[in-house]
Amino acid sequence: MAGLGIRLETDDRMIINGAAIHFLSPAQIRLVNKARFLFGRQIMRPEDASSPARRIYYALQTAYVGTPEEQMRALEEARYLISIFIRETTSESARTLLTGALQAAVTGDHYRALKYARRIIRHEDAILSSVSASLLPEEPDGEIPAPL
Repeated sequence: MAGLGIRLETDDRMIINGAAIHFLSPAQIRLVNKARFLFGRQIMRPEDASSPARRIYYALQTAYVGTPEEQMRALEEARYLISIFIRETTSESARTLLTGALQAAVTGDHYRALKYARRIIRHEDAILSSVSASLLPEEPDGEIPAPL
């Protein structure tokens, strides 16, 4: 029997065709039919969608593995969020990645769209960490005086 074999550990999570599954014990499964699925670290929880890039990922995730009712709404939300990000960013590489993510999602290549979205998250994290580092006060020159 052909298919995709997946090994999941205790407390792993998986979404298959909109159904969330929480594994209470280790399991090995084989998907033998076409299915929309994500598992493990690929799954973003709603409370983790805390930045523009993460909200895009979450919308694309829902467009991929959500229920049929959720999928259309999520794709429209992804379009909206991506258009705002493209308009607001000064990064040409971010624009290219976002355009690729949207194009992949619209053509039904949701897994590729999520790969683009993960790259956008890494890009956003890098930008935000460099901005916050530049806001830190500079280290003083010389020795730090002992407290009185």
